[in-house]
Amino acid sequence: MSNRRDFIKKTALGTIGISTILGCKEIAKNETIGAEINENTHTKPIIISTWNHGLPANEETWKQLKNGKPALDAIEAGMKIPEADPNIRSVGYGGYPDREGKVTLDACIMDHESNCGSVSFLQGIKHPISVAKRVLQNTPHVMLSGQGALQFALSEGFVEENLLTAEAEKDWKKWLEESKYKPVINIENHDTISMLMLDKDGNLCGGCTTSGAAWKMHGRVGDSPIIGAGLFLDNEVGAAAATGLGEAVIRTAGSAMVVELMRQGKSPFEACKEITERIYDKHKNHKDMEYLQVGFIALNKNGEHAGYSLRSGFNYAICDEAQGNRMEDAQFKMTWDD
Repeated sequence: MSNRRDFIKKTALGTIGISTILGCKEIAKNETIGAEINENTHTKPIIISTWNHGLPANEETWKQLKNGKPALDAIEAGMKIPEADPNIRSVGYGGYPDREGKVTLDACIMDHESNCGSVSFLQGIKHPISVAKRVLQNTPHVMLSGQGALQFALSEGFVEENLLTAEAEKDWKKWLEESKYKPVINIENHDTISMLMLDKDGNLCGGCTTSGAAWKMHGRVGDSPIIGAGLFLDNEVGAAAATGLGEAVIRTAGSAMVVELMRQGKSPFEACKEITERIYDKHKNHKDMEYLQVGFIALNKNGEHAGYSLRSGFNYAICDEAQGNRMEDAQFKMTWDD
């Protein structure tokens, strides 16, 4: 089984293409966006996002920054790429439905001034990250949910559409034959895309978007739209975001705790590792432990970044001026066979 996972991961990376992996670096050659490079300086901007679908998301975000777009607009544009891709089964259009066959979406976005917007249990709107940004910009609230989120989206000019693709519907009907709920995260179902950015001015922002766990109960909301769980940042310190089993991240206020540890002087790696191990300690005798996977990415004000996961297989995409757009494998506490 482990060989199959390795094969899936390698082939997924291979299909992205060399042009995408080099894209940020090529853009940087043509038009410098960040600081000069030296041994003691981390270049800005820097973008980090979860999983291999973070590569095209990073690429679009970087292009938007090059064209002078504000950071939040750039993140929105980047995250709309996986949201609109029907081949990504855990984000947006094409995402796996809940056990009733309905695709429900969660997203949030946050800027360097701690302004944030979020939507949860949103149906029928292809780009929840865009609705979350409108919540930030055009309402006095942080989160809108369910029918209220849909009403708001329609009032803002978004178009309601069917997000259940034929392929996702086929898989759902196959699942109905046994109707056993067991999250499959980190193999075929890669879960959330979370993105963090340090812009050219040294300001942080971030976002998350997901269709959540496949075959979940209707109405279930994970960590991704929850500020402090799926995403958190403090512009004086750093930013963090999560992927994996949302219930475990919510129980520990995961991303907020990663940022708090960085405030206390921990590096991004140390902070991600400590909170991941805290989640393990709290769940090692829990019913979810058999399939529990969580991972964090973190980025501090100096441009230092890291990722860490409970189990093997988590990777993340990084885009900067010095090395372009590439994948890194996160360190981990244990393998799936442990």
